[in-house]
Amino acid sequence: MEMKKRISLELRNKTPAEVAELVVDNCRSSDGEIEGLTDEFKELEFLSMVNVGLTSLAMLPSLPKLRKLELSDNNISGSLEILAEKCPNLTYLNLSGNKIKELSTMEALQNLKNLKSLDLFNCEITTLEEYRESIFDLLPQVTYLDGFDAEDNEAPDSEDDDGDDEDGEEGAGPVGDYDDDEEEEEEEEESESGEVGLSYLMKDDIQDEEDDDDYVEEEQEEEEGQEEEAGVQGEKRKRDAEDEGEDDEDDD
Repeated sequence: MEMKKRISLELRNKTPAEVAELVVDNCRSSDGEIEGLTDEFKELEFLSMVNVGLTSLAMLPSLPKLRKLELSDNNISGSLEILAEKCPNLTYLNLSGNKIKELSTMEALQNLKNLKSLDLFNCEITTLEEYRESIFDLLPQVTYLDGFDAEDNEAPDSEDDDGDDEDGEEGAGPVGDYDDDEEEEEEEEESESGEVGLSYLMKDDIQDEEDDDDYVEEEQEEEEGQEEEAGVQGEKRKRDAEDEGEDDEDDD
């Protein structure tokens, strides 16, 4: 799909001025140039154009609020000065997998005063001797190169979002706290449901035992009643027999 058409689809009935994030990865640019992106995207803060066949950034419009730019897996080899001119507030730039070979190419990024994170992974420039030291010297504003700082400490996850989550200004709060609370609530609910279930089962068992006891008592009462009735009948038959005996004697 062509980049211009892809951008039109990504708008989803919004105007360019209403869009803060735009992802057009894996579409195709015409002649290696950016197309369909205009100055109207003045509120754009995140732009991703991964693997779109770019060879030049000459057609990049003015994006004053852009802070994060993904350009990995293209064919860009130079002319990076356009970035400082059109996107002066960039804090994150990913150029990994491009055709950047010379250290001098990076000099164009010196005017990106807010640039904190730069990715050049899989670019030929990374094979240069003392590559990392040279980049940090050339671009002192950069804190993280290829995901690590000058002391080889890995960039925190929040760096991917320009560090907004560190101050808690733009994010949903500390990662993990909500999950822990949620897990605790689930465990409590499971525990409570387990206790209720156990109580219910125990109640059923108690009720069954009471029913059994009642049944046994009823049987015992029934048997006793039968025995009493049998006894009465026996006594009656005995008296009847005695009476008959007396009558026979009188006859004699």
